[in-house]
Amino acid sequence: MSLGEFDLIDYYFKRDVCVADNGVALGIGDDCAILDIPQGYQLAVSTDSLVCGVHFFADVDPYRLGYKALAVNLSDLAAMGALAKWISLAITLPDGPAFNNDPNWLAEFARGFFELADKYQVNLIGGDTTKGPLSITVSVKGIVPQGAALQRNKAKLGELICVSGDLGDGAVGLAIKLRELSVENNQYFVDALELTEPRIKLGLLLRGLASSCIDISDGLTQDLTHILKASRCSATIDIDALPLSEMLRREMSSGSLSNTLAQQYALTGGDDYELLFTISENKLDQLKQAIAQQSGLMPDITVIGRTTAQQNELIEFYKQNQPVIFATGGWDHFK
Repeated sequence: MSLGEFDLIDYYFKRDVCVADNGVALGIGDDCAILDIPQGYQLAVSTDSLVCGVHFFADVDPYRLGYKALAVNLSDLAAMGALAKWISLAITLPDGPAFNNDPNWLAEFARGFFELADKYQVNLIGGDTTKGPLSITVSVKGIVPQGAALQRNKAKLGELICVSGDLGDGAVGLAIKLRELSVENNQYFVDALELTEPRIKLGLLLRGLASSCIDISDGLTQDLTHILKASRCSATIDIDALPLSEMLRREMSSGSLSNTLAQQYALTGGDDYELLFTISENKLDQLKQAIAQQSGLMPDITVIGRTTAQQNELIEFYKQNQPVIFATGGWDHFK
């Protein structure tokens, strides 16, 4: 089936709005969407581009690409404590076998995209389609009560540094896809890379409790550095406290992966999309109580360190209470 640009939009992406209280005064079909922002709320907006050969492989499963394209953007809203509401999608499609010979490619991409959108009740309100090298740009919009958004620059001295979920699985998955690594359970780690779960519910619970927050996309140490620089403080990190999945620990036990390499993936690998935040001890207790009252699965919260007075070394690592050296940094498009 050969479709023009506007037929393609109508066929694959134009849908009836899926939420009754959606705030969409005017959606797909005009030059702009018009949105109603509730009184007392602010609009949170984030935009990410995914480029073939940089953010994903040319042979990626289109369902997984659609899913992750939205997931990584929703993760930004989670880090700000915003409720996800609306999304815009710009997609550039090339000529070639993947598209001319596979009429299901866009259908599968849209299925993955909308499956996650429906899960979090967000509406596609517009975007763009064009021809060229394969790339996807998603802009997400959410709402947050006036003055309540989580930011990077509010961490205080002596607070706990916490992360949600497990670290390192996505980085191992990427190493497997790059054929730099092979372990006993390859598919588990590839799934962690391609089917990440945005922590929207946790982000909402962190409002009023966490002092600062960021999602871990480029690696724990790199993203923590953003908080530390913005908040003008330093940190100590307990290497032994890093939360590693049961599957990753199995690979370490079997010898497929050394302990040091696994910990390095957790520190600098990226593609975790967990939340990294600072919080006082008493507010951490309140957070755990709030999590316990939630229905459905919620990620574990792990304390991995503390904020300290600003020093030349932003991050100091400890293992069994002894200082150790680990590489810092993470993903950077221009390095």
